[in-house]
Amino acid sequence: METKKRLTRAQREEQMVPDMINKMFEIAGHQVAYDDVIDRKDDWFCQWTMTEQQYDEWKLWGKKYLMKNLRMYAKMAERQMAMIGLMWGLKLDKPPGTDKDKTI
Repeated sequence: METKKRLTRAQREEQMVPDMINKMFEIAGHQVAYDDVIDRKDDWFCQWTMTEQQYDEWKLWGKKYLMKNLRMYAKMAERQMAMIGLMWGLKLDKPPGTDKDKTI
């Protein structure tokens, strides 16, 4: 029987990025994966959108992922997800009727 070798922390951190991006696209309902955007130098994260509810779902999933796989405390995992959202998060859809150009 072959035993699985444990990943080092650096390997787990490296695997985190593809896992986060793949889950983000999955939750947002897009048929795109990390491998499709890895070599792109443009603003690929602005070409797809997600709703605020999908973003919140992704942040919650990511927090649990970080706590389990990288053994982060809850507060640290929340901060890390905020940074990941800033770096790679998809553009958020504007709810209907919330145009900033309109003045009351």
